[in-house]
Amino acid sequence: MKSFSMKFIRSKKTALLASLVFGVAALAFVGCSAGAKTGAKSNANSGSAAPIQPASDVSVEGLSEARNTPIVRTAKAVGPAVVGITNKATAHDWFDNPVETEGVGSGVIFKSDGYIVTNNHVVEGAKEIIVSLADGRSMQGKVIGADAMTDLAVVKVEAKDLPTAVFGDSDQVVVGEPAIAIGNPLGLEFQGSVTAGVISALNRTLESSNKPLKLIQTDAAISPGNSGGALANADGQVIGINSIKIAASGVEGIGFAIPINTVQKVVSDLIDKGYVVRPYLGVSVFDTKTAARYGYQLNIDKGVYVFKADPAGPAGKAGIQRGDILLKIDGKAVNSVGEVRTKVAEHSVGDQVEVTFVRGGSQQTATVTLEEMPQDSGQ
Repeated sequence: MKSFSMKFIRSKKTALLASLVFGVAALAFVGCSAGAKTGAKSNANSGSAAPIQPASDVSVEGLSEARNTPIVRTAKAVGPAVVGITNKATAHDWFDNPVETEGVGSGVIFKSDGYIVTNNHVVEGAKEIIVSLADGRSMQGKVIGADAMTDLAVVKVEAKDLPTAVFGDSDQVVVGEPAIAIGNPLGLEFQGSVTAGVISALNRTLESSNKPLKLIQTDAAISPGNSGGALANADGQVIGINSIKIAASGVEGIGFAIPINTVQKVVSDLIDKGYVVRPYLGVSVFDTKTAARYGYQLNIDKGVYVFKADPAGPAGKAGIQRGDILLKIDGKAVNSVGEVRTKVAEHSVGDQVEVTFVRGGSQQTATVTLEEMPQDSGQ
């Protein structure tokens, strides 16, 4: 067995690498908010109001058959459930003086008694949240729960009989089918804007993120303020929550939405517990790229380096230690932080996984029983 060098070398390019990472992050998330696995097909609607009619059942009076397209019907079906979310927060200037800031994003009502799903980055740090309904009303909102890992949050307003969106099944989405984005690009001045395109790709992951999240790619225009809004299909079903776009010179039409099946599981946990229940391995790991981001050089050609292993955590209990190189989980190679997180995320709390690792040039295996991730843990 080939031995691995586990020495970290401090890089002189720390500032440059950090700048590049922040640049990539900013690039990926431009277009989020303006200003400063379940297979369930139905939404979690509650209360006395019925969900909005599917687009196929919506009638738009006065339009010819040629004009009464699926996009028109979807806009009429989903639009009433899409809201504006204004985040009023306090930031600090260069002299550490408090400065009031305001940003605007979007959200989708999924329960008639006032539950709204949006992006975590839309409500993060908010001192006050104002929800602007499609019918012109505005009301105070409260964050019920937020999850940074999936960039999702649930906001609650005190209201009843609100229009709710119908959730589809994102596992059934196919590349090339129509995609309709509804939200508030550039703020409330353009509230309820509709753009259309196609599903460009499925199961996309972004290199700038180590989150175990697979996204829907679309060329439907997504602009600042669209984050948290609806990505719908031609049947008037919400198939994703708009979250990210790539904004760079010469780049157009690359936006991403969180699949609605992922959304439904997350919002259910957020409502029930205020956080998302996840299994965890109990280690902190570096791959070569993440090590470089922190200004280090990691001299391994495969696997991920364990730089922290909690002795009381799942992996620690199974004998995994700092300095080990994780090679496989359940027989599948893991060569990045994201791959480790993705493999663990495929399991549930209480599941056992077989971890293959190298220590001192010798390959070993350990059976790890996954436990519920503490809220301050990452693996």
